[in-house]
Amino acid sequence: MKERFDYSLLSHNTFGIEAKCRRYLEYANVTEAQLIVRGLSDSDFPLLLLGAGSNLLLTADYPATVITPENRFDVTPQIDAEDASVVMLRCWAGTTFDDVVAYCVRMGWHGAENLSLIPGEVGASAVQNIGAYGAEAKDIIYKVEAVEIATGARVAFTAEDCAYSYRQSRFKQDWRDKYLITYVTYRLSTQFVPHLDYGNIRQCLAEQRIDQPTAQQLRDTVIHIRREKLPDPEVEGNAGSFFMNPIVECGTYDRLCQQWPNMPHYRLADGRVKIPAGWMIDQCGWKGRSLGPAGVHDKQALVLVNRGGASGQDILRLCQRIQHDVKEKFGIDIQPEVNIR
Repeated sequence: MKERFDYSLLSHNTFGIEAKCRRYLEYANVTEAQLIVRGLSDSDFPLLLLGAGSNLLLTADYPATVITPENRFDVTPQIDAEDASVVMLRCWAGTTFDDVVAYCVRMGWHGAENLSLIPGEVGASAVQNIGAYGAEAKDIIYKVEAVEIATGARVAFTAEDCAYSYRQSRFKQDWRDKYLITYVTYRLSTQFVPHLDYGNIRQCLAEQRIDQPTAQQLRDTVIHIRREKLPDPEVEGNAGSFFMNPIVECGTYDRLCQQWPNMPHYRLADGRVKIPAGWMIDQCGWKGRSLGPAGVHDKQALVLVNRGGASGQDILRLCQRIQHDVKEKFGIDIQPEVNIR
């Protein structure tokens, strides 16, 4: 177990924000996670449960305790006894998620290809229900193991227990800050069924003259698309997509479509419509603009960036200005996907 006081979180958030926490605790196994929660005092709360910090905006020094799993590659595969085409992959919470995707593709275990290059760790995938290019973590999550902070007890949840929806789970709602995730088990298949009908995947494959991609070709294509659109946090601090795409009722979309007939959209199975927040932000003139050292990426308006030396408050002010302008122009509230603390 690692313990630090007055600890810098600069290397623990991809926005590159300089902030410190009063106490920092890192657990390397289930036993250490139990020891940590059983030794907490009132001064440790409210806790900040941290992964790689790729979905976090720190607006000030954190006055309490940060807890995180050790970052290491730790996966255990198991073939389903009843169906040899099914592979259960139990992964340590601190494993880098994209390393898991790369490993699965290499081993011929499928279902995660469209989630390639999403930053963060395995534990965060279960909290955030990460997603991209028509796929979400909930599509492959089978079980989530955790330690209950109040009691130190080991618990396990099915994907159904977690009540996953678009970028949501019970870990972000009524279970918020109640569990330390230790392992996530993903359910994968030896049968490759490519999902190509989201974004410009098919177009990018066609440019490579690929009609029927392999899993590796699909992964490479998704990585190429993401790198073309999204800035490297090592070069320009960011947390990926800052805002969630709003989901509106059909009547609201019809009203907006009368004014913006070319508005991009995705119809959902329940009849509602998802509208790209990045498109609305672009229509408000924010793409490529800056507000002090905080800015909007010039290739993807959904991404807010640290131009250099920005504080968390600088990023937050930009976020609020964008929310105001989108609300004023479209009558829609856009909400941050990023955890603001």
